Amino acid sequence: MEEEKKNVYSVWAMPPGAVRERLKRVMEALRSDFGGPEFDPHITLVGAIRLTESEALDKFRSACEDLKRAYSVQMKSVSSGTFFYQCVYLQLQPTPQVIDVSAHCTGHFGYKSFTLKSIAYMPHLSLLYGDLTEEEKQRAKEKVEVLDSSLSSLTFDIDSIALCKTDTEDKTLKSWEKIALHRLD
Repeated sequence: MEEEKKNVYSVWAMPPGAVRERLKRVMEALRSDFGGPEFDPHITLVGAIRLTESEALDKFRSACEDLKRAYSVQMKSVSSGTFFYQCVYLQLQPTPQVIDVSAHCTGHFGYKSFTLKSIAYMPHLSLLYGDLTEEEKQRAKEKVEVLDSSLSSLTFDIDSIALCKTDTEDKTLKSWEKIALHRLD
């Protein structure tokens, strides 16, 4: 019997349609100025974990059984990070609900709670992936404020959660794909 291939998967909280379109416009403008790959606006709940597709789907379905209701997220600021996947992003208020949903999902995916405590979850929504200089990141953050000044204080409901194949070695993101989607009421 052939062993099922393992891939890298992530679980994402997805913004609703109108917010997604608003974010995509800002992301597109940033890419046109600073480069970087195209990706869907999302908030990572479970970071890259290597599993077979059937394992990932089982864990995703299990996590979703207890996630029924949409939940609110609030942006806190436009920030920049130190690595490719956190180049320029919107930082979220780390409300108990935001932290709980991530902890719930990571628990179903086999992350140990002691690991979570040593690695603080920083809820964020990336706007640009890339390896930019500090000056470029500063210009990109300023551009976000010019393009959509209220984005950094936006509040909206997360209405779905997605399981995605996200090979972190593929910086073009061309291999990334949504595998399953769970709607929240």
